[in-house]
Amino acid sequence: MPAAMSGGTVGAGGGGGGGSLDCRSFWKAGAHAGPSAPIREFHDGLETGDFDRARVHPKFLHTNATSHKWAFGAISELLDNAVDEICNGATFVKVDKSINSKDNSPMLVFQDDGGGMDPEGVRKCMSLGFSTKKSKTTIGQYGNGFKTSTMRLGADAAVFTRAVRGSNVTLSIGLLSYTFLRRTMKDDIVVPMLDFEVRDGHIVPLVYGSQGDWDSSLKIILDWSPFSSKEELLKQFEDVDSHGTKVVVYNLWMNDDGLLELDFEDDDEDILLRDQGQTSGGTTKIQKEIVEQHISHRLRFSLRAYTSILYLRKFENFQIILRGKPVEQISIANELKFKKVVTYKPQVAHDSQVVSVKVDIGFAKEAPVLGIFGMNVYHKNRLIMPFWKVLQEASSRGRSVVGVLEANFIEPAHDKQDFERTPLFIRLETKLRQIIVDYWKEKCHLIGYQPIDPKLRSQYKAALKDPSGPGGKIQHKAFTARKTGEHLSNLLPETYDDVEAVRLTANGTGSALHSSGQAQENSMESAGLDEDLVDISSHGVLDPNLNEKLSEENLALFTRREDLRQRDTQLKQTIGELEHELEETKRKCSQLAAELQIRKSQQQLPYK
Repeated sequence: MPAAMSGGTVGAGGGGGGGSLDCRSFWKAGAHAGPSAPIREFHDGLETGDFDRARVHPKFLHTNATSHKWAFGAISELLDNAVDEICNGATFVKVDKSINSKDNSPMLVFQDDGGGMDPEGVRKCMSLGFSTKKSKTTIGQYGNGFKTSTMRLGADAAVFTRAVRGSNVTLSIGLLSYTFLRRTMKDDIVVPMLDFEVRDGHIVPLVYGSQGDWDSSLKIILDWSPFSSKEELLKQFEDVDSHGTKVVVYNLWMNDDGLLELDFEDDDEDILLRDQGQTSGGTTKIQKEIVEQHISHRLRFSLRAYTSILYLRKFENFQIILRGKPVEQISIANELKFKKVVTYKPQVAHDSQVVSVKVDIGFAKEAPVLGIFGMNVYHKNRLIMPFWKVLQEASSRGRSVVGVLEANFIEPAHDKQDFERTPLFIRLETKLRQIIVDYWKEKCHLIGYQPIDPKLRSQYKAALKDPSGPGGKIQHKAFTARKTGEHLSNLLPETYDDVEAVRLTANGTGSALHSSGQAQENSMESAGLDEDLVDISSHGVLDPNLNEKLSEENLALFTRREDLRQRDTQLKQTIGELEHELEETKRKCSQLAAELQIRKSQQQLPYK
């Protein structure tokens, strides 16, 4: 076979086997020209074998993958494929690091126990723009996710899949190698495929064309993949069980500093994204530390944090296992305080059914210490836009307000990290802005801001001036604390998440405030939020008499809580070590007692 097809002499060296690209930076690889192959060998190679191919130039693989600006967006596409297999019995998807035995470089491995793909299915998977997912519940729909995601993460990917269709058990292997295509100067996307079937308990080749074609595909896969023999290829199916799919991505992309874009070393239970962990929020050191630990910040660079909120509803019989440890799913809506539910009915089309969208909205549990805010928009259970800042960041209106909704009535962009900016999406943006502003007007006093509504504000001030009411007592405590230098932490409600605990009075003014807020809430929900713009120019003002030191004290309390958590962890570890030492001591005592008993027995034996 000519070198252009076999890859035996072109670009030999590191990488998957036949070599690696000269440029390993994803954003530069598309413009970098590879080595040229002899023209005669190239044309001879094109005439050899009947490979499955898309009639598209290999550069399109890279161009197509640039739709993923974010590496975690590409990873989520492969997770979506596994989640879509839940209907076929999938119970897990594993994401882990493996080592390329040919050059000791790291590889990224995805494995699920779904239904797998038969020979026809795997060819459709590795073709461009083909999708059989037309269900209203499946996430994938464009038939493009596998190609864009694998090529965004690395230059090459190998697929191993086992399927059971009736009484037929098939094993298929495919290689999508940008390195192979560029190093051999192909002008078509050539995808070598191998198929096997289980016959009488033995794995035998399944040949659709000629034996020569099958042998040629095997040679290309062995030359350009991390695997050196047919036996090593088949060994990849040992942990796939009766059905499932494994995707191995290798020749992973690097950043401009020559380091892998994905960091496997800093955390053995996570995969981190380099150059994405810088903190922008927080004015003090303590605030920055809190921001760095918040999910809205960590999801940018921690795959474990991102996947914990990637799906809206918690799985019942399915797990995402990241580097050997299951990901604990987090419901953002359950993390909110003073939460309420608003119903929004978008005008989708005149002849369509009425759509009703539930919007969970509330204050972040860190409010008002941190200004974390934004709407988390899901589509078909999948997170598309995390902590979307509908309002301008500079405005205090809407501070610490977080929302969650599932918007199945609009279509996401191809990278599933945004929505197409259609008129329907723009109306949704306007509506969410209105919901946030209305919520802020109604409940901002619950986190220490003066009420926006003039009537509520006057009642609020009157309650503070009443020396016999709770407001007056709190104000007196604040004055006494400032006079004596005491802390203000005791001014917080005893149950911070309980709206009832922060009523201004037990009756009278407090009841009026509560009933007024309830009326506003009922009004919002019953009105269905008519589509009109909202003026958001005014700002909430923090009450200086009551909350002068609230932020600092909350920071101190938060830090103390973290210290106590660390101390609790250390104590548990110490207890475990002491229990281990105790068991060791007991074991040694038992041994000594046995030895002593033996010696006593020997001393009591009569001499002969």
